[in-house]
Amino acid sequence: MTYPIRVRTSALIIQDNKVLLVEFKDENGLHYNLPGGGVESGETLVESVKREALEEASVHMEVGSVAFLYEYAPFKNKEKYGTVHSLTTVFDCKLRDGEIPQLPHNPDENQTAVKWIPLDELNNVVLYPNIRHHILLHVKQHRSIDLLEEQKLEDYK
Repeated sequence: MTYPIRVRTSALIIQDNKVLLVEFKDENGLHYNLPGGGVESGETLVESVKREALEEASVHMEVGSVAFLYEYAPFKNKEKYGTVHSLTTVFDCKLRDGEIPQLPHNPDENQTAVKWIPLDELNNVVLYPNIRHHILLHVKQHRSIDLLEEQKLEDYK
């Protein structure tokens, strides 16, 4: 069975007033994304965001609560990012001690770097999706959403 919405995860990693971004250069020019990607079969959201951060930024991290959700509905957005309807869970994450983000040995075809972008310079980069306001608001207010995982809930008795 196929589902009409692709489930994705992204890592929001803030350290020293900088956000960790993955740099890409493709037909859309130079742009940045949070480390992230699609959830694979047999994988939880938390497992997915950890794997994606390792694949795209070569880092291990602690996954916190959900910072926010992002939906891309191509039919509502003139297919500016393609034709796949997706829902991304953006997690508030923290690097483990000693982790230094870097370009992986086998990066995605269009990935060119992994960079710390100062929060006060976030408006100077092209960010896909354009969630810079929400990143800055999250840093300021630090509101989050709990992820309830069935396997961690207590059984009814």
